[in-house]
Amino acid sequence: MTKKNYYSANPVESNTITVKPGIRQTARHQPVYLGIDIGGTNTKLGWVDNTGQCMQYDSFPTRADRPFSEFFKDLKTRLSKSLETYTGTYELVGIGIGAPIANRWTGTMEAASNFSWGKVPVVAMIRENFDVPVVIDNDANAAAMGEKCFGSARTMKNFIMVTLGTGLGSGFVVNGSLLYGAHGFAGELGHIIVDWNGRQCGCGRKGCLETYVSASGIKRTVFELFAEKMERSSLRSIDFETLQAEQITVAAQRGDPIALEAFERTGKILGQKLADAVAFTDPEAIILGGGLSRSGKFLLTPAQHYFEQNLLNVYKGNVHLILSSLSTKDFAVLGAGALIMQEVQMRVT
Repeated sequence: MTKKNYYSANPVESNTITVKPGIRQTARHQPVYLGIDIGGTNTKLGWVDNTGQCMQYDSFPTRADRPFSEFFKDLKTRLSKSLETYTGTYELVGIGIGAPIANRWTGTMEAASNFSWGKVPVVAMIRENFDVPVVIDNDANAAAMGEKCFGSARTMKNFIMVTLGTGLGSGFVVNGSLLYGAHGFAGELGHIIVDWNGRQCGCGRKGCLETYVSASGIKRTVFELFAEKMERSSLRSIDFETLQAEQITVAAQRGDPIALEAFERTGKILGQKLADAVAFTDPEAIILGGGLSRSGKFLLTPAQHYFEQNLLNVYKGNVHLILSSLSTKDFAVLGAGALIMQEVQMRVT
């Protein structure tokens, strides 16, 4: 079988879009990578260069309860418009995709708990429209590569990346490489059990960590506190479907007792379970990113306290719990861009 040349200087006509793949930079065409993050709430995409600059950013609602074919139609439309913007200036080198429960080896999303899609061949469908290298990976693995290439982990060989979005994702980097395990799904911290009789999780089990520590998890905590406590709170006037994690942060900044207690409980659970995770790989640091991490001290302070309190003595004071240094807006897109950047560079060398 003849190996496909991904780096031809000639334009390649795809089914719907003309793209110019290539790795060589010319006077006119700067090589760029397209990063896509498929989230439970929103899907984000942007162009990423070799220095970690996100030159264009776009997002649209994922609506994960609809058929994947409808989502993919929206994604393809967005990508087409994005390509038109940069025709003649940049050269598309490859496409990286971060998504929950994504398997890098098979190129599929594997029935993610907050999605109704089942197993879907994301890479194969993207490749039908783009004749460039395409790679998909767990969204937290993508975020870990973003930190390693462009962020807080540039000098680290051993760290854990934890993403706090609609759910909780995690990526483990050991000796400079992502940890995949026997089936490609190593490091699913979001689905370790906090309470065997606890909250129902989208994965079908009860008490998973992400049902307590995530944007959706802290909302559930707020409403439990409404039932338990009588304190006044500005959050009581907001219904569950409307409430956003950002509103809980704003309320905490104003001293709202329900919001402050919600962060205390969330941070406690997070710190305890991250202390357990340290025993698996002995990392230099655990990096927190994603939407809920934007709450800053309200989450980090209790998490740090209970993290140190529950660490095995040999780890105390040696493992740092830090926030991502990447732009919160571009965080996920940069991670997906880093995935394909590393893949392309390995193919070239």
